[in-house]
Amino acid sequence: MKINPINLKAINPYKAQPRPVKKAEQAASFADKIEISSAAKGMQVTADYNTERAVRVQQLKADIDSGEYKVNARQVAEDMLKYYRF
Repeated sequence: MKINPINLKAINPYKAQPRPVKKAEQAASFADKIEISSAAKGMQVTADYNTERAVRVQQLKADIDSGEYKVNARQVAEDMLKYYRF
């Protein structure tokens, strides 16, 4: 009868398995990223809007100063009703 020596590695086979090493590239992949949609990029262009608004405000100021600006009471009332109903 042949008796083999006791193999201590067979007692805990999980110690022999290599542990995975984390790579530096994987750690960098968790960085925050932001993506801006094309619609949002279009909204960022406010230069045209600001100039148009400034021109409109100057025109309204001139009309008020000259007394030519008239308020449409019916339109104001309708807009107020739409605002408070919804």
